[in-house]
Amino acid sequence: MLSLTNHPLQPAIRSGLLCFLLVLCALLPGCQGSDAQQTLPDKAEHEIPVILREPYVRPANILAALDQPSWWVDSVFSTLTPDERIAQLIIVEAFSDKGPDYEADVMRLIKQYKVGGIIFFQGGPVRQAILTNRYQAASRVPLIISMDAETGIGMRLDSTVQYPFQQMLGAVADNGLIYKMGAQVAAEFKRLGMHVNFAPVADINNNPDNPIISYRSFGENRLDVTAKSLAYMRGMQENDILAVAKHFPGHGDTNVDSHYDLPVIPFDRHRLDSLELYPFKELIAEGVGGIMVAHMHIPQLDSAEHLPASLSRPIITGLLKKELGFTGLVFTDAMVMKGVTKYFEPGEAEARALMAGNDVLERLNSVPKAIQAIRAAIDRGDLTQESIDRRCKRVLAAKQWLGLDKYKPIQLANLYEDLNTDAADSTNTAIAEAALTLLRNKEHLLPVRRRRKVRVATVSFGAVKPTVFQRKIDKAIPNKSFVLKRKAGKKETDKLWKKLQQYDLVLVGLYGPSIRPSNHLGYSEETTALVTKLAKSNKAIIILFDNAYALNQFPGIGQSATLIVAYQPHYHAQAAAAALLFGHIPARGKLPVTVSSQFVYGDGISKDKPLIAGP
Repeated sequence: MLSLTNHPLQPAIRSGLLCFLLVLCALLPGCQGSDAQQTLPDKAEHEIPVILREPYVRPANILAALDQPSWWVDSVFSTLTPDERIAQLIIVEAFSDKGPDYEADVMRLIKQYKVGGIIFFQGGPVRQAILTNRYQAASRVPLIISMDAETGIGMRLDSTVQYPFQQMLGAVADNGLIYKMGAQVAAEFKRLGMHVNFAPVADINNNPDNPIISYRSFGENRLDVTAKSLAYMRGMQENDILAVAKHFPGHGDTNVDSHYDLPVIPFDRHRLDSLELYPFKELIAEGVGGIMVAHMHIPQLDSAEHLPASLSRPIITGLLKKELGFTGLVFTDAMVMKGVTKYFEPGEAEARALMAGNDVLERLNSVPKAIQAIRAAIDRGDLTQESIDRRCKRVLAAKQWLGLDKYKPIQLANLYEDLNTDAADSTNTAIAEAALTLLRNKEHLLPVRRRRKVRVATVSFGAVKPTVFQRKIDKAIPNKSFVLKRKAGKKETDKLWKKLQQYDLVLVGLYGPSIRPSNHLGYSEETTALVTKLAKSNKAIIILFDNAYALNQFPGIGQSATLIVAYQPHYHAQAAAAALLFGHIPARGKLPVTVSSQFVYGDGISKDKPLIAGP
């Protein structure tokens, strides 16, 4: 039986279908009620034709779905006004940790302007699920729910799993682990009612001073970046989440953060073709569904003054769509970033973005100003309603491919357990162990063995209390633990140095200012000098739990007897480093970037088996 209550069609469509059924019922003899003696007409002469709709056969790849005829897409589209078709191209930001007033503002954009989607940022999983259910219930057309979650939903939400940043993944030889991570990210997205992840980062980071990409990139080698981007993309898209590669045409070689200004990329077309564009070409060839365009000025591709790539027709329509043949959805980077707002007013920027060829506008300053400016551009002839309609239908087709034609609310029961699985934990462990990069073992201090007469100390720089790494060491061998804050002065560092003279072996962990890797660790001169002293002492094993580029902040660290890069300070990396120290696991990682003349891309002392059977 047809259920109008749960049918995926929107209210206007359901209403029309109900009217049709009522008319049909009035015409059929069985519905005449009191006219029981009526002579039945000849069936062949008076039969009412029934329109049978083809069931939706979901294509394996979203690219095939975007332009596939669909009665669901057509039926939803027919209920939308011209302005609502514009709004379907808009994704607005939402948080689940900002309270009722903020949530009411998001709800107003959904109800009043009929926006097409949401990008969630900080909050908690249950709060976000509750909000998603409310927002979806209020929206006449199901919303695309997205997140900028390069490291999984734990990058934004508390009490959920965070996977490694891409620099750590760049050190891993087995791209199957990256595919597996992508598949698990997809499972967590679907459990939380989300559909689009703005990942992977396909930028090639070959500039140590890059303030915005850096550890978010897989590295500096175009083949590695491409292979790992493909693995992450496939892991998500083959498990029904739309991947959006970024930041086209390539944001890896810049020293300006586009959140705060407009970077200029000065390279010629040959350089761009051979390096920056290479991963995007391969991702396009392998079926990536979405690409995000960066706010960067590239004079060799479009010489218009102060024009970011995100507003450039030669770059988006000319290069990305026509020359490279991309047929997926083109997303802008956040339209609130200074890389676009410095030279273009809200509204004007969004209109220009659509004129350039973008399909979806993400994170706007003002939805009403954007719709008004886009409508004015249509009236002037700078845009056509037909082009808006075509993009709207493609967005609706993406929604159908993502399952929104059969939308169901998120089930809140067991949400926390479903988002924190043993499989996720084992994947994080495997990645952390595979990424550990042993750069020096000159004095053969590894593996650390338990000896009665060897006195061992551990020091965590940049910590305020004993770390996971130190707790793991405590379980293995007797030692004395010390911590030293990043901004320690001469009195504190001199005191610690004096104490450390009593020990034969010092296990050193270097930490940045937060759980994320850092472009700069922010150590004081005195703290940095103490690290250098230990590096030159020939009795220290030094592990960097942060961005590999941070090695440059410690003059003389290359003289360390033993030096390891663990890339991040999360639990699994610290546990893996302790396991490596005692020979329980092999060292297999390779530097994904060139840090200095001493430590270059590909460096890493590899062992195909553990250094020793145990402590």
